[in-house]
Amino acid sequence: MGSYKGKLMSVLSGLLAGFTNFLLYFSLSIAFVLAFKFIYVRLTPYDEWKLIKEHSNTAAAIALSGAFLGYCIAISGAAKNAISLVDFAVWGVVAMCAQVIAFAIVRFVLVPRITERIERDEIPAGIISATVSISVGVLNAACMSY
Repeated sequence: MGSYKGKLMSVLSGLLAGFTNFLLYFSLSIAFVLAFKFIYVRLTPYDEWKLIKEHSNTAAAIALSGAFLGYCIAISGAAKNAISLVDFAVWGVVAMCAQVIAFAIVRFVLVPRITERIERDEIPAGIISATVSISVGVLNAACMSY
C-alpha cells in the first residue's frame, strides 16, 4: 500500500510541476500576444481596429488575423523548444521583430502600396499580408531549435 501512495504522490508532484510550467509559459504567451497587438498596430500606417470595427474592412481583418496567427505560430515554436522561461522570452521578442520586419518588407519592397490597398478593403492585399505573416511565423517556429 505504501508503494502505491509513493507512486501516486510522485505522479501528482510531476503533474503539479507541469501545470506550473504551463501557467508560466501560457501567461507569458498571452502577454506577448497583447504586446504584439499593441506594437504591431502602432507600426502600421492605418488603424486596423477602426477599419475592422467601424468600416467592416475585410482586408484589414484578414491582414491582422494573419499577423496574429504568424506570431502565435512563432511563439508556440519558441515555447516548445525553449530551455527556460528567459530563453522563451528572448525568442518571443525575436519572433516579434521578425513579424514586424516581414511587414516592412512587404510594405516597402514587395507590394509598396499594400497599406493603401488594405485601407481600400482590397481583399487580395489582405491575403498577401496575412500569408507573408503566417509564412514567417512558420519559418520562425521551425528555426527556433537547438
